[in-house]
Amino acid sequence: MNQIKTSSMFKNFSIVPRWIIFSLDIGGTLFSLLLAIAIKQNLTLMGLSWEAVLNTFVLVFITNTLVFTSIKTYSGIVRYTGIQDAFRISISVIGSAAILFIVNSVSYRYSQEFVLSTVVVIVYAGFSFLILVSYRVLVKFLFAYAKNYKMKKKNVVIFGAADAGVATQRVLENDGASNINIVAFVDDDKKKTNKNLNGIQVVRYDDFIKLVPIQPIDELIIASFTIPTKRKNELVDFCLDHDIKVLSVPAYDRWAEGKFSSNQLQSIKIEDLLERDPIVINNNQIRSQIKGKRVLVTGAAGSIGSEIVRQLIPYAPEMIIMCDQAETPLHNIELELHERGTRINCVSFLADITNEKRIEGLFETFKPHYVYHAAAYKHVPMMELCPTEAVRNNVIGTKILADLAVKYHAERFVMISTDKAVNPTNVMGASKRMAEIYVQGISSEKNITTKFITTRFGNVLGSNGSVINRFKDQIEKGGPLTVTHPNITRYFMTIPEACQLVLEAGSMGNGGEIFVFDMGQPVAIADLAKKMIRLYGMIPNIDINITYSGLRPGEKLYEELLNDAENTLATYHDKILIAKVREVELINNKLHFEELSQLIVIAASEMQLVAKMKELVPEFISNNSIFERLDSSLQTKILDITRARK
Repeated sequence: MNQIKTSSMFKNFSIVPRWIIFSLDIGGTLFSLLLAIAIKQNLTLMGLSWEAVLNTFVLVFITNTLVFTSIKTYSGIVRYTGIQDAFRISISVIGSAAILFIVNSVSYRYSQEFVLSTVVVIVYAGFSFLILVSYRVLVKFLFAYAKNYKMKKKNVVIFGAADAGVATQRVLENDGASNINIVAFVDDDKKKTNKNLNGIQVVRYDDFIKLVPIQPIDELIIASFTIPTKRKNELVDFCLDHDIKVLSVPAYDRWAEGKFSSNQLQSIKIEDLLERDPIVINNNQIRSQIKGKRVLVTGAAGSIGSEIVRQLIPYAPEMIIMCDQAETPLHNIELELHERGTRINCVSFLADITNEKRIEGLFETFKPHYVYHAAAYKHVPMMELCPTEAVRNNVIGTKILADLAVKYHAERFVMISTDKAVNPTNVMGASKRMAEIYVQGISSEKNITTKFITTRFGNVLGSNGSVINRFKDQIEKGGPLTVTHPNITRYFMTIPEACQLVLEAGSMGNGGEIFVFDMGQPVAIADLAKKMIRLYGMIPNIDINITYSGLRPGEKLYEELLNDAENTLATYHDKILIAKVREVELINNKLHFEELSQLIVIAASEMQLVAKMKELVPEFISNNSIFERLDSSLQTKILDITRARK
């Protein structure tokens, strides 16, 4: 009952009227003057001229009324007192003291009407600042105490005993809405452990693990921007196992004037746990190639294409031509670049890459030196249903771009492929492998000055249609999370990391190579789903179910990247390898590509089209698809030929 009354009372006076603050400020300065005079008189008021004392009090009252009114020291909300309020008070006190000093100097020559001296003015100024700030802090504390009266304190641990950690401590302690108790800092730096930081002990990770059973912890805040991914995963796994919520501090670029607020603290994301240590690329080499050049990016409105555009800008190309057939996303990236104040000339070019006349108009107008080809259809089940469109866009579109790059003497053509092109089991992967074959083949022709480079990598975090985005939507809707198979695995890479490696591989290629990126360790999708549910503070298969829907048409249990030592060659970059694939001569495949194009023109059946794809890509063996019957027919033909030869 007392708690309710206390809270109600403070709620009614949540903002103290300005006239009360003004009165307290004036009273505080007058009391400070009395203390200053007493100290000057060795703590006695005997022998003073009370008329002079009264005159001095009137002078101080009038002076501070003018100063406080002009600077508005009373305008701040006391329970939110901060550095700005203290600064305003210091200016007011210094101004008041300066006026008193001047008045004392002038009046001293003519009369002794005031009890002022240099010592009195200095002591008065010190006590005034101390009292005006102190009572504000006291009021702030009382409001905070009343608000959190008998409330359970939240025990918090901060990982990172550096600038970001100290800033986090300051934010939490100054936030009246958070009733927290900072238990410890955790840091791996041996020089900091077993020491105190702002009165709080700094411990190592091993000590933190031992602390949890003794001192219950509600939250752990990661306030370090250099924490290795391995350590981050260890922290999060431990915290999830012990029902400790994990938050992270926003990046420096999101801090306003070097500060952030407690509401910017965000729950750790699964993307943060799948990230790897930062990569190092040869910026100087890329800059020397890109600077002053015209660069074409196809699929520029997509997740990969748009990031390539962003990463190209610092290398100062003459122009970036952003080509895409999606009008709204292309408009959005254009607006984003405009808002960022990009000085590079970025031209939006709305076009379908399969429209040969339109694309030739692009090459004829801009004559790009570099082409980054990111445009592609990529959703496996969709392409399994629409093989004609997969071939039209991924194969014919690539062929048109590659031919025009040669015709208009582009210096480099960098094609972005996929891990699904390795031993493809679906139409999408086979279409990308066919595009690779064409690019490889055209690169091997004589008198070709354009260098054709292919880059191949797996799934990227946060891309359109990413499984992570799908899981987020399903969790927010209350589940269930749908996983195709309990044992399915995938490789993951962040979009910025993938695009950095694309630029690096594009700069190092001599033509004809297929570069494979080190994607790290494959991730079990079922484990990914469970961890995401736990990161939302729920329990898998209790709060949110996980269901298994079965492999989709053309889907593999695991993807292959050919990134083992037997199938790749090393480069100077430890994350970029060269795939050892069969050599391709375009002259031997031109007939296949012409027949493929003709099948699309005459709108041949999907079975005919996919059968032709399997001729061109013999390793294309369909999985969980209606096109498996073509593989059976092909095996029967091979057996018949073998028997006939015998």
